[in-house]
Amino acid sequence: MSSAIDKAQRLADESLFPQANQVDSSDDLPRAQLELLAAEGLYGLTGPTELGGVGATRDEQLAIIEALAGGCLTTCFVWVQHQGAVGLASRHTGDLHDRFAEPLCRGEIKAGVAFAHLLRPTVVISARPVDPTNPDAGWIVNGTAPWVTGWGYIDVTSVAARHVDESSGTDDVVWMLVDAVESVSQRARRLKLSAVNASSTYAVEFIEHHVPAERVGLVQRYGEWRTDYRKGLRSNASLGLGIAERTGRLLDEAGLGRPFETELAKIRHRLDTAGTDELASARADLSTLTVRMTAALVAGEGGRAVVADHHGQRLAREAIFLMIQGQTAAIKQNQIDGLSR
Repeated sequence: MSSAIDKAQRLADESLFPQANQVDSSDDLPRAQLELLAAEGLYGLTGPTELGGVGATRDEQLAIIEALAGGCLTTCFVWVQHQGAVGLASRHTGDLHDRFAEPLCRGEIKAGVAFAHLLRPTVVISARPVDPTNPDAGWIVNGTAPWVTGWGYIDVTSVAARHVDESSGTDDVVWMLVDAVESVSQRARRLKLSAVNASSTYAVEFIEHHVPAERVGLVQRYGEWRTDYRKGLRSNASLGLGIAERTGRLLDEAGLGRPFETELAKIRHRLDTAGTDELASARADLSTLTVRMTAALVAGEGGRAVVADHHGQRLAREAIFLMIQGQTAAIKQNQIDGLSR
């Protein structure tokens, strides 16, 4: 599997990184960036080999995400959202699997995701059964997904909606694949971002939007999802590690040495060995370190580092962006504490 990691690093160094500033200054991500990853088989990162996926282990997945993030965060950010749908369809055994699993693994169908709202204390996107006595009748979805990345590039969105049944006292998350097409019941509004703007990130509103039962891949308890999410905080760290590693290389190439190498290695070790309760602190420390590293690159390069075609200013903005990407309340508090010291 090292060949897949090597492939990702080669793509990052030779294809993605040289175009990263141009992509950053554009309103739209060139589709060729995404098709390049599809052609290399990386859209199936989390899918099994029998479906055309990479069959990567967790550690291999993290290394590949890190490599691509260090090449072009915008491209990686759109691509990595796809992986949730690959996992959802690959693990399913019904129509969802039969229709979507292989095309998603091959990148013939591309997906985004809408689940960050689940971290909020109130229900943001709700789902209710069309007919509680007939599970084949489907679901009705209402609410607004504040972040859907890749709109206009994706074919489906892996949407998480909460179904709270007061009569039974249950609170479930309903995971479904929804066609990423505007309609009277699904409206999209583009967000202007200070970094990765070409990722085409939208707020998507659902108004009595019907989702057929065959598009539902999983129903799980909300509390179970929150536990799983806390355990999975390491994966988002790969984006920050990619930015940090690239910044470290640029500092060295600029004749500024590798002043953060030991500190970065320690944080990487913490991330790789941390228990669930320790991950928030490690994630926060990585965020603050990446901000410091990119600021050092800008300071060391001087005035030219704030010119639009210089990597320094882009990486600094991306480091700030990653502070809030996948941020939990615990990560936020640790970030504030770390920055105030």
